[in-house]
Amino acid sequence: MPYVNVPNDLSKIKTKIAFNLTKRQLICFGIGAAIGIPTYLLTRGAIGNTGALFVMLGIMLPAFLMAMYEKDGLPFEKVLRNMINTRFLRPGIRPYRTQNIYAPFTGKEESIERSQNKTKHKKK
Repeated sequence: MPYVNVPNDLSKIKTKIAFNLTKRQLICFGIGAAIGIPTYLLTRGAIGNTGALFVMLGIMLPAFLMAMYEKDGLPFEKVLRNMINTRFLRPGIRPYRTQNIYAPFTGKEESIERSQNKTKHKKK
């Protein structure tokens, strides 16, 4: 009797709907085709077949990228959103600082306040 190996982690397996493509891939390819094919047909007379083909390719590539690219289980738009958040919207360096509750007893409270004031002046 033949045996079939079943992977332990079934969360990475996605349901295929048609032509061995997932629902997300079918939607993205459909959107790309709905935008790219009319663009090709409308620009073919003005810039020729080769130019219209390159225009269609440039318009359809983002839809193909959104359908196929996936990193760590996240689709392209979530990966892009995370990259924008980490590089542009959130602060880059976040130093680890704690409040020393014993500083008043050791006399180091003033030095802590001075160092905090220096860092505040550097940021401005």
